[in-house]
Amino acid sequence: MEHFALLIQGFGTALTPMNVGACMLGAILGLIVGAMPGIGSLAGVALLLPLTYKFNPATAIIMLGALYYSNMYGGSFSAILLNIPGDSPAVCTTLDGYPMATKRKRPGQALLTANMASCIGGTIGMIILTFTGPGLANLGLKFGPSEMTAILLIAMTSISWLVGENPIKGVVITCFGILLASMGMDTLSGAPRYEFGNMYLLGGIPFTPFVIGAVGFAQVINLINDRNSDNEKRADAAKNDMKLSIRGSLLTGHDFKRLLPPALRSGVMGTFIGVLPGAGATTGSFMGYAVQKKFKSEEPLGTGAIEGIAAAEAANNAAAAGAFAPLLALGIPGSGTGAVLLGGLMMWGLAPGPLLFENEPEFCWGLIASLYLANIFTLLVAICIIPFLIQILSVPVKYMIPIITVVCVVGAYSTSNSMYGVIVMFVSGVVGYLLNKNNFPAAPMLLSFVLAPLLEDNMRKAFILSGGSLGIFFTRPITCVLMIVFLGIILASVLRPMLAKRKAAK
Repeated sequence: MEHFALLIQGFGTALTPMNVGACMLGAILGLIVGAMPGIGSLAGVALLLPLTYKFNPATAIIMLGALYYSNMYGGSFSAILLNIPGDSPAVCTTLDGYPMATKRKRPGQALLTANMASCIGGTIGMIILTFTGPGLANLGLKFGPSEMTAILLIAMTSISWLVGENPIKGVVITCFGILLASMGMDTLSGAPRYEFGNMYLLGGIPFTPFVIGAVGFAQVINLINDRNSDNEKRADAAKNDMKLSIRGSLLTGHDFKRLLPPALRSGVMGTFIGVLPGAGATTGSFMGYAVQKKFKSEEPLGTGAIEGIAAAEAANNAAAAGAFAPLLALGIPGSGTGAVLLGGLMMWGLAPGPLLFENEPEFCWGLIASLYLANIFTLLVAICIIPFLIQILSVPVKYMIPIITVVCVVGAYSTSNSMYGVIVMFVSGVVGYLLNKNNFPAAPMLLSFVLAPLLEDNMRKAFILSGGSLGIFFTRPITCVLMIVFLGIILASVLRPMLAKRKAAK
């Protein structure tokens, strides 16, 4: 009850006219920034941080917190409508969002599924943050390199099963993603790896241009390759038949029943992932999608399943809310955006840590209360603009090709400020197209590309701590439980085909 009373006091702070206006402005800007590929929450918060210098600390952090949170909503717009994730947490949303919008002719329902799942996941994250914030942050500290290694091993094992009924293809493409992620400078020793004498490759392959190319530009190549009069006429006719109203975008009761279980499950898991130092909303989204693969979906994931959209979107919004627990209670940012927010707190003379909730309760609880407001504002705005967003899909294919190409180029250039990002985007687009053409979906490659550096860093740190001994993975209680789960998944993947053959023989 104490936390509830403090939250009510926080609403008293958040509901002042100045703070409500700042929250609404942050929510709207976050939607815009999130929907623009290549910018993302990190650049958005960093660019708007100077605008808050004249604000009082509570108003400033409320605006930036709302921007960061609503960015998770905005990333799904371009992911669903253009097959280009607005930000890295929206990569998994493209896997089912774009097929649902185009192949299943339900763009409005795809957008509303993403918005509702985001709201549910974010609400779960905020409730958990409200009642267990400092305690959850202390639990996150118990996750050292060995625990993170075990979690990431489970995630990497799940990735290989994302490719339908052929896990061998999944393993191959996952290993390809790991190989690409290992290019550049070794983060621990500083030794160059697979740079082939090219100074640009010393920094590795930049993630955002790589994703924009492998997902977005690959779609452009596919449109160009498949473009003929019959297909174009059918596509344009289908687009003209799409309902462009809010009423036509509403979810049925059956749709809501489908999205609720994965949204609730990913909301809880995403919050915990967001608390872990260095994990962030991207990892939360990938984990949520990978876990959903283990559960039953009405349609296979990757074909336009509501469950896939709900799992990814709920997880990344919950992770964004959960990331505030270690930031406020321990002063530990969970992502690059969290680091910018931490810098802002220090700039305003606040010292994040265990005493912040005691010394600055008005500030802390005002921020937490503002996240609830940002969740409501963002959902309402996102629903109201659905009819305008769907108009994008009514554009003929011959115009969509140059539009998407320009978006891809601008997004890739804006992250690297050089043509190197654009070249990476073009090359990865060709690679993504060739993979899809040969029935190797790009999803496992993208997921392993993100998780591999985290896995490498944590595994090497764990071995440094243990002096090279494997015992660290079985002597620590949390790590031991996670490793048993990991070995169980491996064993099940080996035994399942054997049991299936034996059953078929009988």
